Amino acid sequence: MHAGATIQRTAAALAAAFALVAVPVTSADATETAPARTTAPVAAAAAAPAALAASVDYDVWRQEVAAVVAEARPWIESRTGSAGGEKQAIVLDIDNTALETHFHPFWELPTPAVRDVRDLARYADTRGVAVFFVTARPGIIHSLTDWNLKKAGYPVDGLYVRSLPDLFEEVSAYKTEQRAAIEAKGYKIIANIGNNTTDIVGGHAERTFKLPDYDGELS
Repeated sequence: MHAGATIQRTAAALAAAFALVAVPVTSADATETAPARTTAPVAAAAAAPAALAASVDYDVWRQEVAAVVAEARPWIESRTGSAGGEKQAIVLDIDNTALETHFHPFWELPTPAVRDVRDLARYADTRGVAVFFVTARPGIIHSLTDWNLKKAGYPVDGLYVRSLPDLFEEVSAYKTEQRAAIEAKGYKIIANIGNNTTDIVGGHAERTFKLPDYDGELS
């Protein structure tokens, strides 16, 4: 990622952070409680407002996400079948990978899950795989992000957010360092999933799966 894009992404993350911490969180009654492997629609997701995503077709995006997940699932099934005593993990990006951030205003919380990705994470969890999240979001919204992920139905074994010094580092370098830190804990990262190139470059994962970002429209 070019320096200008990194600065722009950092500025946007900081602006969203301060906005988020100033907004009351919706009641837990509004959160999703569907069991794992559910196919029931999330009301907010089904009604994704076109005005928020005029340049990205929501239905097409969902179909393309599902196609990538359809490739990742048999890989996870195969790798977990031969795990032996190996500690396995998957790593997920958050915005427009785990959560439908682009399609929902930040003040409507919790942001719904990307359902196919959530189902994949739940499946991995049932196979004994740890689920880690590595995001470019700043540490000021760590607790809020953790809450959102869990309310959206994700298993969360670890959440890595950027500290103040990290905000001035290339996103790809930061995310690579966090995956290396996960490996240092004894995990083998069998899959790394994100929608931006910065989410998946740098190694420290057996396989990578890239969701669509439409040339940066979904950051």
